[in-house]
This record gives sequence, structure tokens and C-alpha cells, in this order.
Amino acid sequence: MPNTASLNRSILETALTALEDRKEELDRMIAGARRGLGMRSAAKASGRTRQRVLSDEARARIAAAQRKRWAAAKKEPAVAPKKAKRVLSAEARKRIAEAQKAE
Repeated sequence: MPNTASLNRSILETALTALEDRKEELDRMIAGARRGLGMRSAAKASGRTRQRVLSDEARARIAAAQRKRWAAAKKEPAVAPKKAKRVLSAEARKRIAEAQKAE
């Protein structure tokens, strides 16, 4: 009797090979359809654009501006302003004391 693990592996390898062949066939069909529509590549069809390339000078300007922003942020105090302490009036204290005695 054959080993179950090796049999499963054999089946999976065969299925994988068949799927890869089907994928290649589908890719050729998609490329043909794109050519028929006048599209040149998959990037244009999916809406992706080329990544922009920045010059060294542009990178330096951006880096300098970021350093300036960080310096300004570090210079400013990050402490939130203190809230004013709430104080009860004498009348309010008296009402609270009377309410507690009533309980």
C-alpha cells in the first residue's frame, strides 16, 4: 500500500503544474485582449503609475525642511496648559454637608 503523504504530495504537485499551465494560457489571452484594446502593458490597465524619481537636490530640500520642522517641534513645550482648579462656594459646601447628614 502506498504512503498517504507521498500520494498527497504527488497529487498536489500534479495539480500545481496544471494550474501553472492554465495561468500561462490565461496570461496569453489577457495580453491578446489588451493588444486588441490598444493597451501596452498591465501597469496601464490596472491604473498604476510610475514611481517618481527625485533629484538629489530635491531630496536635500525635503530633508532640510523636515529637520527644520522637527527642531521647531522640539523647541516648543509639549506640556498642556493647566486647568483652573475648581472651588466650591461656601453655600455649595453647606448644601452638600446637609445632604450627607440627611442620608
